[in-house]
Amino acid sequence: MSEPLDRDRATVIDDGLAGLQRWAWRLIVIAAGCVVLGWVVGKLWMVLLPVTLALIVSTVLGPPAAWLRSKGWPDALAAATVLLGFIALVVGLIAVLTPQVAGQASELADSASDGLQKVRDWLTDGPLDLSNGQIDRGIEAVQDRLKHSASTISSGVATTIGAAMSAVINLVLVLMLTFFFVKDGHKFLPWVQTLGGRRAGEHTVEVLSRAWSTLGGFIRTQTLVALIDAVIIGAGLAILGVPLAVPLAVLTFFGGYIPIIGAFVSGALAVLVTLVTNSPRDALIAMLIVIGVQQLEGNVLSPYLQGKNLNLHAAVVLLSVTAGGTLFGVTGAFLAVPVAATTAEVLRYVNERIDEAVGPLAPPEDDDGAEATA
Repeated sequence: MSEPLDRDRATVIDDGLAGLQRWAWRLIVIAAGCVVLGWVVGKLWMVLLPVTLALIVSTVLGPPAAWLRSKGWPDALAAATVLLGFIALVVGLIAVLTPQVAGQASELADSASDGLQKVRDWLTDGPLDLSNGQIDRGIEAVQDRLKHSASTISSGVATTIGAAMSAVINLVLVLMLTFFFVKDGHKFLPWVQTLGGRRAGEHTVEVLSRAWSTLGGFIRTQTLVALIDAVIIGAGLAILGVPLAVPLAVLTFFGGYIPIIGAFVSGALAVLVTLVTNSPRDALIAMLIVIGVQQLEGNVLSPYLQGKNLNLHAAVVLLSVTAGGTLFGVTGAFLAVPVAATTAEVLRYVNERIDEAVGPLAPPEDDDGAEATA
């Protein structure tokens, strides 16, 4: 063993506190930087949102565009072909689903009316023993409240119209940015390496490459998981004879991009529609199907498929989704996991560089001062 150092306890404690002070100031500076970064992101959210969405779409469209370029296609033609194919797929999906929703909407409305009548019968004949007059007065009170809120409703309609126009503008911007990202994205990393020089450029290119690979892997894998969930739940609802089974399956598919929360919301909606349109028995069966699919996703599909790409603990995923949804709404919940996965990949790269700089740990010594052998 090494000889003990001749140092006073006060000196040891003082050195420890000095080191703690240095790290505390560094953590304070980092926390302040994160606060400033969050403030800047909030102020520039309307600008950063289309860019972020375009990057996510580009991770899906990038590989087929690269394949077309390898076959001799020009950059612009490859990007335009892939983007137009993607748009055609989305438009075709909407065109197929819209008639089904329109055709079954009246049936769903009639079922909802029947359900409301059952509620009214329960209120009058059940344990509450309310009279029809009491129920009518309650309905009239709600109607009066709605009339007094006409101005609020009007302003809400105006706000909705403005939001719809903003969404259309953002959609066009996302498509344009996606085209340029897919067309010229493969030229970006060499340009960054040239601009940053040998050392800084190499580190920057490696970090960006890992982040891009992680983001693309997340989107593609989550698409597969969401597709499996949607097919199983949609098939189960169709077997039960639930109206809007296909639209509910599509909603389940898109809800799969918001981990944990999206599956819960879409599954709850499927159960509620089954309860209104079919029967409590079918609703119970639908709930069991949804729970079974969620267990399959949470315990088999996501850990196996996403574990290879993200390596994030479930608690980190849940906290990321909660924080993103709290700060930026549904869009923040959707972007939370990709941002967390990308950040984790950057931290892993930094940790690898630190390990290289530190070197391997020295082997322990035995009592005679010689290095211990395995």
